[in-house]
Amino acid sequence: MSTSGSARGAGPAVPMTAIRFILVFGIVSALMDMVYEGARSVTGPYLGTLGASALLVSVVTGAGEAVALIFRLVFGRLADRPALRWTLAISGYGLTALSVPLLGITNALWIACLLVLAERFGKAVRSPAKDTMLAEAGSSLGQGKAFALHEALDQVGALVGPLVVGAALALSGNYGPGFLLLAVPGLAAMLVLLRLKRRVPDPGAYETRLPVVGAIPPEGVPLAPPSATPMPRQYWLYAAFSSLTMFGYATFGLLSFHAVATGLLEPALVPVLYASAMGVDAVAALLSGWLFDRVGLKVLLVLPVLAAAVPWLGFSNNAALAVAGALVWGAAMGVQESTMRAGVAGLAPAARRGSAYGMFTACYGLAWLAGSFLIGLLYEQSVPALAVTITVVQAVALAVFAILRPHTTGIGSGTSQSSGNNNT
Repeated sequence: MSTSGSARGAGPAVPMTAIRFILVFGIVSALMDMVYEGARSVTGPYLGTLGASALLVSVVTGAGEAVALIFRLVFGRLADRPALRWTLAISGYGLTALSVPLLGITNALWIACLLVLAERFGKAVRSPAKDTMLAEAGSSLGQGKAFALHEALDQVGALVGPLVVGAALALSGNYGPGFLLLAVPGLAAMLVLLRLKRRVPDPGAYETRLPVVGAIPPEGVPLAPPSATPMPRQYWLYAAFSSLTMFGYATFGLLSFHAVATGLLEPALVPVLYASAMGVDAVAALLSGWLFDRVGLKVLLVLPVLAAAVPWLGFSNNAALAVAGALVWGAAMGVQESTMRAGVAGLAPAARRGSAYGMFTACYGLAWLAGSFLIGLLYEQSVPALAVTITVVQAVALAVFAILRPHTTGIGSGTSQSSGNNNT
């Protein structure tokens, strides 16, 4: 079998090409996306059937996203240790694979809320390690392409999973069977993941530009420990911009709750709408990732625009506009989950990528939690006020993006800055 290059320094070659590693990891993510995206497609109306209000749905779904992001601060630091990366990935995927089917056997609102949070916690455990390994494999391929390809494969599962849940809901008339069916792709994902670990125990071998751990540095140049390498100013500006965009970003849980509560859509059609949004997500991820490798961070100018359009469309009382809002939401999610993550790889020191992803996602996770509370509260008071507020927040995000001066970062624009030491 061909190899993708040598390990750091003079290490042994890895037994799988970088592109194949990314593809197989994408299969794992596609299978697991069937599980948790299938569940997320109906979380809002499902909690509604258990007695949840619009505010509670917004807070729980927003808190779930925050848990998935904030705890990466802890697990990101752990992911800086190569020996722990596979353990974190396997543990996180396993928690998600277990939590979702359990939703199918509970009728208690508080237990369902805890399981929603547990599933998101699993994402927090695995994501920094997964992103770090993908960044290593994408060092020669191009970070934008690597993350976009992985995100596109993600969305295959994100499209199929909701359709499975929707079909089960249409046939059975309740949510339980759909959740239970998702145990099958969860088990398949774990089996593929364990096999991938055996084939590539050290994905760091793909990163040819990092020094060998413990190697003697050139004479007169001390080898600083990873924790001593500061994050550059542009990294923190980038985190501020991303946090503002997510503060003004509604969750699909609230969008779907609105669609069902106002009678715009039948419950069984909500997963179909979510699957369609995930299809748009995949296209947006590929397009924005391709543009990222050519024009850099400037491609993210579209994110606040899309996020600002969501409430004007998605919370209307017109079915066609509500559907359009969900599709715009999917486009924004595609950019956020692929290209926004790819930007971190080039703005942070390579030796601290795990911590960088952890801190970055913790920042915008907290913002998303606070924003979800505000959005849920405003939704119950005045939808026009909600739409205006989100538009203002996204305008502020664009102002911060201008201060970031993306044209000076050197990220993207046809090159892959895998070292990430852009301390400009």
